[in-house]
Amino acid sequence: MADPAPPILEVRNLSKIFPVQGAFGRVKARLRAVDDVSFALAPGEVLGLVGESGCGKSTLGKTIMGIHEPSAGEVRFEGEIIAGGGFRRDNAMRAKVQYAYQDPGASLDPRWKIRDSLHEPLIVHGNMPRAERDAQVREIVRLVGLPETHLDLYPHEISGGQQRRVGLARILTLRPKVVVLDEPTSGLDVSVQATVLTLFRDLQRQFNLTYILVSHDLAVVRTMCDRVAVMYLGKLVEIGPTAAIFDAPQHPYTRSLLAATPRIGGARIAAAFALTGEPPDPANLPSGCRFRTRCPKVQPRCAAEEPALAPGAGTRAACFFPGA
Repeated sequence: MADPAPPILEVRNLSKIFPVQGAFGRVKARLRAVDDVSFALAPGEVLGLVGESGCGKSTLGKTIMGIHEPSAGEVRFEGEIIAGGGFRRDNAMRAKVQYAYQDPGASLDPRWKIRDSLHEPLIVHGNMPRAERDAQVREIVRLVGLPETHLDLYPHEISGGQQRRVGLARILTLRPKVVVLDEPTSGLDVSVQATVLTLFRDLQRQFNLTYILVSHDLAVVRTMCDRVAVMYLGKLVEIGPTAAIFDAPQHPYTRSLLAATPRIGGARIAAAFALTGEPPDPANLPSGCRFRTRCPKVQPRCAAEEPALAPGAGTRAACFFPGA
């Protein structure tokens, strides 16, 4: 049997802490948006990041990309450090890991035509002649399913689904290897969602892409992802193959998320795991397990110790009583 390919992306003990300022600009607390997160991503894999709003999944994606500077830990791309320890990635390295924003319209300059927005990354990251840039832009536009006539339109003149295609086109002009997709189907009609997801799959095959898909839509995650990572208050609480996570979740929080998702015929995961209450203040976390204040299976040990993500392969959960 051939040895598995080395990971294309490694996240090692990554943390991102934001200071919370009080009166007179003094720091009164520190918000651990991402806290000691580690995982590896295989070439061609699609990893889903899920969790409630505010759990840190988008911040994790932006820290991996380099939009946020890590407070601790590091990110490695093909074995080389690209974030952490004060490392500043150059343009060539930035081109390899790209970020697709949740609102692609907001990331496009409203004063620029689509053509100009697609030329910009090629200008910033290289010195390609104008004619060669234009040919590459036309090719990418065709691959994402847009007519060339759209190149002469402004962002406000196209639909939300088309804006997402333009956002993808901007990224693909740089020939990246890893793309972080932040809520890629948010705000789209169901029929448009299906078209966009099909496009993601087609582009993955054509460009040999590896995806990190940040989403609250568990149906999209189940359809698209090879593995799922579940976050709660900045921590990775469960990670494993998609089928295993959906069929036999180990962490009470994962079961609570799935309990809130309707299934065909109206069946749900046991009502005992219905998610209740609000998450604690992320700047004032409870002792021990962060989920214990909402967990239906909480035990005294949960307040005294913080569970670590279990080692090994397969499904891993940060829980003292997994599957209980």
